Amino acid sequence: MRARFRRRPVAALTGLAVAAGLGLAGATAAPAAARQTAAAPAAAPATPGLSAASAASTTPTPSTTTDPVGPPQGNFLSAFLYSVTKPTALPTGANDWSCKPGRAHPRPIVLVHGTFENRYANWAALSPKLKDAGYCVFALNYGGTKGPVLATGDIPTSAGELAAFVDRVRAATGADKVDIVGHSQGGMMPRHYIKNLGGAAKVGRLVALVPSNHGTSLIGLGLLARLVPGADVVLGAACPACEQQIVGSRFLKDLNAGGETDPAVDYTVISTWYDEVVTPYTSAFLPAARNVTNETLQSHCLVNTTAHINITYDRTATRLVLNALDPAHTQRPTC
Repeated sequence: MRARFRRRPVAALTGLAVAAGLGLAGATAAPAAARQTAAAPAAAPATPGLSAASAASTTPTPSTTTDPVGPPQGNFLSAFLYSVTKPTALPTGANDWSCKPGRAHPRPIVLVHGTFENRYANWAALSPKLKDAGYCVFALNYGGTKGPVLATGDIPTSAGELAAFVDRVRAATGADKVDIVGHSQGGMMPRHYIKNLGGAAKVGRLVALVPSNHGTSLIGLGLLARLVPGADVVLGAACPACEQQIVGSRFLKDLNAGGETDPAVDYTVISTWYDEVVTPYTSAFLPAARNVTNETLQSHCLVNTTAHINITYDRTATRLVLNALDPAHTQRPTC
């Protein structure tokens, strides 16, 4: 069953008001690639599959000051508006570099945001919930240089940023592997890391919310740009990741060739009937395998109408993420 997309006027109405803030953020923001706090390790180990020059270009420079921690938010738009003037903000609970995983949750969580987004806008609700559940939580900004609209750069280069960040998390926590939770491009891009940059040995689970595993259309990307205030300006200027996520792109053909999953990693895909960006919503799903679980919100809550951009703020989706990360202690999702 397909539901008709209903336009969200709030995003359109805020676009003009946000434009000035975007300009200010772009002029004053520090580099938005994932940055460490003062307690973070000073250097990242070498990343398999990257040359020394490539690693140097994708490894974020450690911060000399602590990135601001933003408050929990109830929806994507309010979180994004907060990030306009604080583009390096951390979601509550993320990037405590002194955190050591306990026996109950031995793998730290790495949160990977989506196209036109940033770590705070995407994870302002889920990060504190994961922290409260006892996880060590880490989140990076990637795929851009400054401002709140990120994840627009070349996807293999962004995967190199993720690889370097995962190595820093592993070094700081002492964990052999991490679990990754990603949204949209952030649910698909880690598959390049797993397949081509040695990530299969360093990732236990990939939990992907509405990932662009098989691409989207120009219409879908244009709609996403309209939903995120100011993103249409970035799309019109330069967005290599946009072209790479179009159905049939060479990048996606290479990513999906020869098998879409690695047997060493467990994959969970969480989609929604109302996804207006990755269409049809089933294009997010991975081929059936013993280590693959494909879910929809509506399988657990028939009246749920959450769409692409707000799924990381959805209560049903949050429970499905927690269940995927800890399958021994699942709870029934609620509407």
